[in-house]
Formats: sequence, C-alpha cells, structure tokens
Amino acid sequence: MRKIAIVGAGQAGLQLALGLQDQGYTVTLVSERTPEQIETGRVMSTQALFHDACLTERQLNLNFWEEMCPPVEGIAFSVPHPDLNGDKAVAFAARLDHPAYSVDQRVKFAGWLRVFKERGGTVILEQADVQSVDQLSEGHDLTVIATGKGELGRLFARDDVHSPYRAPQRHLALAYLKNTVPRPEHSAVSFNLIPGAGECFLLPGLTRSPDGSLQPYENVLIEAVPGGPLDVFENITSPDELLSTMLQLMQTFCPWEYERIKDGELTDPQATLTGRVTPQVRRPVAALPSGRLVLGLGDTLVVNDPITGQGAGSAARAAATYLESILRRAERPFNRSWMQDTFGAYWDHARFTTAWTNAMLGPPPPHVLAVLTAAQTQPGVAHAFVNAFNHPPHFFPWLTSPEEAAAFVDRHSTSA
Repeated sequence: MRKIAIVGAGQAGLQLALGLQDQGYTVTLVSERTPEQIETGRVMSTQALFHDACLTERQLNLNFWEEMCPPVEGIAFSVPHPDLNGDKAVAFAARLDHPAYSVDQRVKFAGWLRVFKERGGTVILEQADVQSVDQLSEGHDLTVIATGKGELGRLFARDDVHSPYRAPQRHLALAYLKNTVPRPEHSAVSFNLIPGAGECFLLPGLTRSPDGSLQPYENVLIEAVPGGPLDVFENITSPDELLSTMLQLMQTFCPWEYERIKDGELTDPQATLTGRVTPQVRRPVAALPSGRLVLGLGDTLVVNDPITGQGAGSAARAAATYLESILRRAERPFNRSWMQDTFGAYWDHARFTTAWTNAMLGPPPPHVLAVLTAAQTQPGVAHAFVNAFNHPPHFFPWLTSPEEAAAFVDRHSTSA
C-alpha cells in the first residue's frame, strides 16, 4: 500500500492516521509529545463535537469514551440585561436532536496515539520544521501537514478573500472544573452573549483526574473583546488567580451561571489556559525546498475563533473528507490538482462555519436579533437555531439576509 506521512497529532492528524492505517496504508505520524506528555500537559480546548462530527469517529470505531462522557443534550442562549441586575434580556433553550460530546483532548489524543502505535504505526517524536518535513516527504507518496504552528504554518499562503481579520478578535480564558452543579433542565452548551464585552460558555465533558480515573467536569470559557470589561487576564499566571477572576466576572455578568460553578475546583494543576486566536484561512498546497508538495489539513488551513464551538468538529470533518479522497485516489498520483480538489471538498462545508463564526465576532444585526427574540417564544425557531450548530450551512441564507431571516422565523414558528 502507499506510504503517507502526517505531521501533527491532533484531532485531524490522528483521526486521518488511524483511518488510513485501518485501510492498510503505511502511515508515519510526527508528534511533538508522547502520550504520557499529552496526558500530563496543559488543557488545549473546549473540544465540543456535535453529532455529524461524532459520526466520523464512530465510523472508524474511535469513539472509545463516548459511553462514559456526559452528553450535551441542548444549547441554552442568554443575553444579560444591560443594567446587569441579574435578569436576562434574551433567554431560550432547546434540545439537540442528537447529543454532542466533549472529551478532554488530553485523554483522546493520548489514547489514539497509543492505539496507532499498538497497531503498528510509526511515530516520530520531534518538533518538525521545514527541513525535517522535506526529508520525510522524500520517502512518502503524500505528506500532510496537520499543524499550523511556526514555520510549517507559514508555508501555506494566506487566503485574503476569506480572512477578514489580521488580529485576534477575542482574548480567551479557559478552566476545567469539578464539583459544579448540573444545569437543572437538561445538559447544554450555555452560551452567554454579553454585548460589547464578549461571551461566556459552559458545557459538560469528560476528563482524567490526577489519580488516573475518568471523571465528569465542566468546561468554562470566557471570550473577551480586546480592551473590554472581560479582558483582564493578560498578567495572570497563577491557575487559582485565573479561576478566581473568572468567577468574579461571571458573578457580575451572568450570575445564573456563577451559582452553578461558584464552589467548583480545578480538575488538575494543568486545567487552565489563556490565549488568543487570529481567524484566518490559508491556501491548501505548499512547496518544500525540494519542490515536493505538501497538503495542509485542519487548522493548518482553517482557523476559526472558538466562539461557535466548531474547532474540533471541523477538524474531524476535514479528516473524514481527506480519508475518503485518499482512498478514492487509489494508485494515481497525489498531485497539486488533487490536493486542491481535496481541500475544496472540505471547504464546501467549512466555508459556512467560517462565515458564521466571523459574523458572530461582530455585533448581531437587527435581523439576527429578531431571530433570537423570536426563539424566546417560538419553540420551533429555538429548535432550528440550536440544531444548526450541528450543521452550520443551516444558518444560511438567513444569517446574512433580513428577508430570509423573516422567512426563517415564519417557517419555524408553527413547528414544535
């Protein structure tokens, strides 16, 4: 069988490597860390996977932790009252048709990497650079770059048409908490939109405790508009101080969430993260110094802000699309045209996620506010809005058109 090299052991890289390995391909995977280093390292993401993305794992029998993971049964959307008096200006919730799941990526990636090695896969432990990738590509039929960090990411040219931002639009603070109170109605991604300040998200998931056992936890993510009232994390270095600051902000801006997590504790010493993301799209094909071509995958090419919770799911979709394209290619060469077409098949879906995410980073226009307002009293509108998180093309065309937004409300106002 053909030889494939994959640089990067995240959701996209590992999922593609395991999928190809299952089909008999000889796969070399480059990882910066061992499974043990991943497990004991810092948290990486909120990693929500909605139903369609979960299917890509199930089809490869890689959903090892799904039965143990607390399901995310719905989405609850809230906007606090402008007076910050504890009331909500907008509030609705609806159930997902199929639950989502959030498995700590430290658990998943370490587990997948072990399975890949146990099944005979070759793992190279190194921090890859252009020179090492060029050497690696010489002995492989296809080289895929599944990490956008450093000089490897810079190999791929920026797509200015689909990249409206040149700086981070949110500053992020994340904590994993245990001993929190579950949401009473049903579990959910709690999406709190704080106009002019940012957003606060909570969702349940599964992590590993310091003693090695698996345990439920609550993801808590604050997205701060740069320079706004939530943007206070830059000089915080202590995990305990970060958690204390996050709780203070939530007590002020979304006290209904604070009441659920006020007694929460960090799940482990590495359970916090701060950072920022610059949304961008890159061209899918790059040339190495030797002239050999490499294909980008996942967030090497498409980086979206976490505001819509689509990062892990987008990576899973990308891996599934690339796997199908590689298998169909059989013995034909992996040339530039095929690489561009492979990314194009993924972009047919990803472009909606990118457009939706970029739109959410700005103030919602009146027609979007009208949809959110209607969702408070029309269960069908709330249901359609919530379930579009699983399939972002369903946010279009109404997200960008007042006429279509009105039609969307009319169409779903009579449904339950």
